[in-house]
Amino acid sequence: MEVEAIPVKLSCVILTMGNRPAELDRAIASTAGLRRAGGDLVVVGNGADVPPVPDGITTIRLPENVGVAAGRNTGVDACTGDVVLFLDDDGWYPDAGLGEYIAGRFAADPMLAVVSFRVVDPAGGPGARWHVPRLRAGDPERSSAVTTFAGGACAIRRSAYLEAGGLPARFFYAHEETDLAWRLMDRGYRLEYDAAARMCHHAMPNARHADFHRLDGRNRVLLARRNLPWPLAGAYLLDWFAMTLIRVRSASGVRAWLSGFAAGWRDDPGQRRPISVRTAWRMTRAGRPPVI
Repeated sequence: MEVEAIPVKLSCVILTMGNRPAELDRAIASTAGLRRAGGDLVVVGNGADVPPVPDGITTIRLPENVGVAAGRNTGVDACTGDVVLFLDDDGWYPDAGLGEYIAGRFAADPMLAVVSFRVVDPAGGPGARWHVPRLRAGDPERSSAVTTFAGGACAIRRSAYLEAGGLPARFFYAHEETDLAWRLMDRGYRLEYDAAARMCHHAMPNARHADFHRLDGRNRVLLARRNLPWPLAGAYLLDWFAMTLIRVRSASGVRAWLSGFAAGWRDDPGQRRPISVRTAWRMTRAGRPPVI
């Protein structure tokens, strides 16, 4: 006997600093199909006024820039959908049928917590490898199970998001998605990178931001302290310490990373809930053991 799929309502949260009104207009316009199908859109001004938007769109102005993680948490709190899509104001959805496709994916699988989208370079390039959330990122058109996701190009089951505590606000930005992903996997949920779900965004690296290296170093320590058994935490941090010294080409970048790494040991990481051995094995089978 066939069982009819339960309808899934979608929401979308767009985070903005208020300084890209033309790009925000484009992002909002790309959600038109989702809104026509009954989805709601929440635009969060992160320490900034939200430019004028069409009727029917919820806007929230935060009094200060609280970071990506807390900004998205605010948007989720204001949503009404079963599944939330996250979008940055400089990205957009090129496919009108994305909402229907995503709703179908989540309706068919109650243990699917996250779908990470394929990020397409609007300039026609191959897209950035760091937007593919797995180690073997050379083929962005291949879908697979993953252990993390792209925060500005994803859809998340709202009930699972809230169950796991949302994104860690203390991270501000950098690796907040991985923290949530590991907690979701430890609860038995699955995460997938789906190449058929597309989002357009430029290919510029996060390292262009002045404070990226410091937050990268700090948050890797917070991530390990919060989520990993101590033997795995030590291996994870040793791996990233070595890789950073090899990869980061500027002396100032290395100094900023090491400063953040030290701060990660001083700062309060929040509640420590180490993942189970079973979860670590699931991550390994998905292609990314929690030591890298």
